[in-house]
Order: sequence, then structure tokens, then C-alpha cells
Amino acid sequence: MTNPAARPAGAGRREWIAFTVLLLPLLLVSMDVSVLYFAIPAITRELDPTATQQLWIFDSYAFALAGLLITMGSLGDRIGRRKLLLIGATAFGLASVTAAYATSAEMLIAARVLLGVGGATLMPSTLALVRNLFQDDKQRGKAIAIWSGAMTGGIALGSVMSGVMLNHFWWGSVFLINVPAMLLLLALVPVLVPEFKDPAPGRFDLLSVPLSTAAVLPVVYGLKEIAAEGFTPLYAGCLAVGLAFGYAFVRRQRTRDDAMVSRALFRSRAFGAGIGLNTIAAFAMMGSAYFTTQYLQSVLGMGTLEAALWSLAPSVVIGAAAPVSAVLAQKTDRAHVIAGGFVLAAAGFALIGLVGTDSLWLLLTGAGVLASGIVTVMSLVSDMALGAAPAEKAGSAASLLETGQEFGGALGMAVLGSLGTAVYRSDLAGSEPAVRETLGGAAATAGELGGAAGGQLLTLAREAFVHGMQYAAWGGTVLLLAAALLAAALLRGRGAAAPAAPGAAERAAAGEALAR
Repeated sequence: MTNPAARPAGAGRREWIAFTVLLLPLLLVSMDVSVLYFAIPAITRELDPTATQQLWIFDSYAFALAGLLITMGSLGDRIGRRKLLLIGATAFGLASVTAAYATSAEMLIAARVLLGVGGATLMPSTLALVRNLFQDDKQRGKAIAIWSGAMTGGIALGSVMSGVMLNHFWWGSVFLINVPAMLLLLALVPVLVPEFKDPAPGRFDLLSVPLSTAAVLPVVYGLKEIAAEGFTPLYAGCLAVGLAFGYAFVRRQRTRDDAMVSRALFRSRAFGAGIGLNTIAAFAMMGSAYFTTQYLQSVLGMGTLEAALWSLAPSVVIGAAAPVSAVLAQKTDRAHVIAGGFVLAAAGFALIGLVGTDSLWLLLTGAGVLASGIVTVMSLVSDMALGAAPAEKAGSAASLLETGQEFGGALGMAVLGSLGTAVYRSDLAGSEPAVRETLGGAAATAGELGGAAGGQLLTLAREAFVHGMQYAAWGGTVLLLAAALLAAALLRGRGAAAPAAPGAAERAAAGEALAR
């Protein structure tokens, strides 16, 4: 007979309400990635930033977020995930107010950096707390599926929310929408969410903090700039510097007992495989978004708000994909569902590869199919990796997953963007430099020419862009099919990820609950 006391206790209403509260910071952090899309013209008129400052207003948030994820995940394991979540929520709220009332470009950039620091505390803390709240495998799988869908939907929602707010208020309002949610979080989390931390974390390795940041930031920066500007020695040097620091960081983690990233995390093949497959999924998601947003605006000629509203259409399918994948993973081998998710995403890329210069519905269908497959993969591999990690190291595990996503997204934009740009420039080989550089440059030149000549140039440029997008989509298709084979090989016969033994933090929490 099975001892019922040996089974993990199922989460009740209190845990699910707590989980709903934890979705608030997740939505806001993901929305802040895209919330400035509509606000930048108003910010430019008000604060008069230079071209470089304008770029940093956009990018400083993402760079601070990516560079500190590993540090904050490890810190949460040591001081407590709930405590770090509350600290991060306070910082995020204060930074939002500072950004809303910034009086100079420098002040806004500093506020965006602080927002990134706050976001780096919130992201791994929320995912780690989900791991701790839901000890039952089925419930945790369902919760992480919802978590993955909310994160993906938040990015799309941010640009639309920005457009709606700017239709009624000044540009700072796009930041102030964070404040009520953070106040609600600060009020409810201490009541609903128990504290979890590693009871014996060891010393905090301070030297690993700059090493991890120096490993992540140059690589993410170099990849983003290669996607936007093309391959140059400067950006190649950034990649080399980041990889060198990455080597030093990994070597330090492998030789120290108080390492920031515990070696215990990688004792299960499911954890390492989960990070790798999650990175590939992020590669495909951001690589496709690089083209679809430009297609809506520059090929179909939509305004920014109209394009943002149309880009929400695939989110309808995403909302159903993650829960369905969680149910399928409970009924069949998880390896098959993950491989199937990659195949589904590959089919979406293949549909995008058939898009012409006037194929809105085909593009949206392809984007929806691709996103459904990617969210399926992300939710299942995240659950698999977290379930395989020791519970007391859940913060570090969550931060590694999210850092992999940052790398994958930047790499997707760089590789697929470079492939599409190479085809675009090849098709317009005889044109002037401004036309060959970007589709936006071609549109500006066509506007100056006007008449039939301008119209013909714009048509040629749009066809060249779509041609490049098709090549990138077929490249993505091949990559995702290879990822499906890789997932099936790595996870063959393993079924659902074996749950980790209850960690010391969970045992202590259970003991406290029984004592009460």
C-alpha cells in the first residue's frame, strides 16, 4: 500500500490565489520590454535625447535585467524569495514613478536601469515561488503553463497598453500603470505567500557577481547590435569579451563550494536539457518577432497602434496552448509533447515562409501556430527543469532558465535577422546605400522620389524584405525540426521529469505548518 503521507500535498485555494498575485509582477516586467514603442516620439519632444540616449532609453532596461538575473536568483535562495520579491516590487514601483516624472534623458535612462534591476529580482523570484507553492507535479505543470503564457502575452500587451494610455494621458502614464499593481503586490504577498529559502546556503560569492554580469551583458549587447547594424569587429569583440568572462565564471563555479550557481543543479540531465531547449525556443520566438513586427508596419503600411493590435491576434491561440500541453504531458511521455511542440512551431515558421507582400492572415496564422508550439515547449521544459532542481535552489534554477531565454532571444534576432538582411541586400545589390541598408531607409528614399519611380522602388524593397523573411523562416523551420529530434533523443524514455526530493526549505515549511 502507498503511504498517503508520502505524497506531496496538493495546493488549495490559498496557493492558487497567491499564484494569481504572483502573475502581477510577471506581466508588468514583460510589458516593460515593449511599453515604450509608442511613447518614444513624445519622450523625444519633451526630453530631447540624442540618438545614443534614445537607444539607451530602450535598451538599458533589458541589459540590466539580463545582467543581474543569475545574481538575483542566487540572492533569493539565500535571503528568501518572498523577501527579495518585496524588495524588487518596492524598487520597481519607485523606479516607475521616477521614470514617469523624469525631467531629462539621463534621469529616464537611470530610472530604466533601476527598473531592470527590480525586474531581475521579480522574474526568478516569481518562478521559484511557483516551484515552492505547487509541490504536486500536475498542479505545478498547470501553474507553470499559465506562467509561460502570461509572460509571452505580457510582451504583446505592453505595446498596446502604451498606445491606449498615450491616447488619453501624457507619456509618463505608461510607467505609472505599474504602481497600483506593485502596491497590491506589497499588500497581498506577505499575507498569502510563505517564505522559502535555502537553510544552509553558504557564503555569498561576491566576485561571481561582476563575473556573471560581465559574461552576460557584452554577449547580449553584441547580439542585439549585430541584429540591428550587422556584423562588425566591435560587436565581435563584445562577444569575445563576454565569452571570456563566461569561461572565467563557469570555471569559478566549478571549483568553489560556495559557488553562486550550485553544481547540484546539473546532476539531473533534465535540468541542463531544459535550459538548452528553452534557449532554442526563445531563439525562434524572438527571431520570428523581429520580422513580423516589421512586416505589419513596413510592408503592409500599418500604423504602430494598428500593428500592435493585430499582433495580439496570435495571443488568443497562445492562451489555450500552454494549458493543453500541460494536460497532454500528464497523459503521455513528456518527451513526445516537447518534440511535438517544436514540430508545431516549425510548421508555423514554414507558413511564414510562404508569406507574400500582401498576406496578413497567412502571417498571423503562421505566427499563432509558431507561438503555440513555442509556449508548449517553454512551459514543459521550465516545469521539467524546475522539478529536477533541488527545491532550495529554485531561485538559481529559475534565473538560469530566464538568462537562457535572454541569450536565445538575442541570438534569434541576430542570426535570423542577419540572414534576412543578407538576402535583402543581395536582392537590392545595385541600389544606393540607404536603400540597401534597411526597408525603412528604402521607404524614406521612395518618399523623396515620389511618383511612379518612388512606388516602384518601394515595391522592390518590400519584395526583397519578404524574400529575406522567407529565407529566415525556412532556416528557423530546419532549426526547430532539429530541436524536435534533439528533444526526443535527450528525453527519450524519461517520461515526465522526475520530481526532486523535497528540499530542506520545503520540509521546514511543512513542519511549521503542522506546528501551527
